[in-house]
Amino acid sequence: MREMAFLPALLALAAAAWAQPEQPDSTASPAQDAQTFESMFEAVCVTDAPNDDGGALEVSWTLSGSASPPDSIRILATPEGGEEFEAGWVLPGTDLFSLSGLEDGVPCSITLEAWAGGSPVSRSDAASATPSAQWFHSRRIGMFVITVLLAAVIFWYINRGKSGRPLFIREIAGLSAVDDAVGRATEMGRPVLYIPGIMDMDDIQTIASMVILGRVAAKTAEYGANLLVPNTRSVVMSVAQEVVKESYLQAGRPDAYRRENINYLTDDQFGYAAGVDGIMVRQRPAAIFLLGTFYAESLILAETGKSVGAIQIAGTAMPSQLPFFIAACDYTLIGEELFAASAYLSREPKLLGSLKGQDVAKLVIMLIIVIGVLASTAGTWWEPANRVADLLRFLTHVE
Repeated sequence: MREMAFLPALLALAAAAWAQPEQPDSTASPAQDAQTFESMFEAVCVTDAPNDDGGALEVSWTLSGSASPPDSIRILATPEGGEEFEAGWVLPGTDLFSLSGLEDGVPCSITLEAWAGGSPVSRSDAASATPSAQWFHSRRIGMFVITVLLAAVIFWYINRGKSGRPLFIREIAGLSAVDDAVGRATEMGRPVLYIPGIMDMDDIQTIASMVILGRVAAKTAEYGANLLVPNTRSVVMSVAQEVVKESYLQAGRPDAYRRENINYLTDDQFGYAAGVDGIMVRQRPAAIFLLGTFYAESLILAETGKSVGAIQIAGTAMPSQLPFFIAACDYTLIGEELFAASAYLSREPKLLGSLKGQDVAKLVIMLIIVIGVLASTAGTWWEPANRVADLLRFLTHVE
């Protein structure tokens, strides 16, 4: 029994000895920690970011296969002559980081820190590179080649037009009817009403409308018809006054110019439509031009013009309004026909050559699309077609 009394004491001593942590080997631990600290990153590469406008570097790295992956990696950057700063953090499995906002021509050292358990466990050697801007984007060479070829085609047609050779431009019925519409108004002794849309001068359709207004004003000055131009923007009114005045001067009829006929109504969309409808009903113009940007007021204006018996020539690049103009007007300029009006009416060789060259460029782009679709489809079973599709992808690829 006396031996049994000592048994609990022995068990307590054994348990205390088992629970006591093993003391690390003070001679071996620092060497092992240093080895783990240095071998976490096998390689770190820092290069100038390609195809950029400068101020950026790309950092890539490889982790040691024997090391456990860290929880995250911290990227530290130190510009030459500057202080170290934190560039960012990445999660495990990422081996590429882009660093921007640097100064061109100043070398920058990059250091990586591996973190685990909320503290750094490894730090890489510093690697450096110098950011710089590139003159050419290597992945846009194909688009550059296409742009040069299309520009060459446009310049060739411009030179062809300047040399006096005829350039065929298909007839645009609405523009060809300008002379007839103004002549009809002159014969009937009724005015010509020109509506340049409801947008300001920063709209490309309004600019194109001003070009056509110059042609219409020249004809009204030549034939002696009265021209009315109500506007919904004050800046458009000022431009229209100068355009009409210049056309009357060139026609030799400055005395026939009436500044008060080119007036401002209101900026309100439907207030403007109501004001123009009142002019139509009171003045009963024989020719109405609706050329520019139009929205919901298009059918209101076109129907009123139809009711007074006027010949109507409309044009807009707004697809949602074209059906109303086509239904209610005698002639309609569809989309780009409105922008081609300046070249069509003036017959200026430079403008005609540019227009012709752009048409050829569009045809080339359409052919590239068709050939690319067919080659990509046939490339699934015919290798030469697949190579053609890859070439077209390279030429048309833009990042």
